[in-house]
Amino acid sequence: MMKTVVFGCVLAALLPAAPTGSAEDGKQVYNKSCRTCHGADGNGNPGLAKVMKVQFRPLGSQEVQAKTDDELKKIITRGTGKMKPVNGLSAKQVDDVVAYLRSLKK
Repeated sequence: MMKTVVFGCVLAALLPAAPTGSAEDGKQVYNKSCRTCHGADGNGNPGLAKVMKVQFRPLGSQEVQAKTDDELKKIITRGTGKMKPVNGLSAKQVDDVVAYLRSLKK
């Protein structure tokens, strides 16, 4: 019995935590705050990418999905590169957007 409990605790510590937000609510926030640049499907707005001289990484890609939830939250709230931070979001809305981004995994 003790080995099973210890194994379960070790396994739980190694597995990524389930998203704490709502993907459904996150999609609404995404559509309002992120869609213009990142596109309806998360693959980026090609016209904007050309104007900004950037290449949008598909949000469902392995590269983006490999980031931790905390890394994604930091990118959303602080920005990165030419991406400006998304201001005015509550902590719950940020969690919801991360949950929505996880739903885009290819």
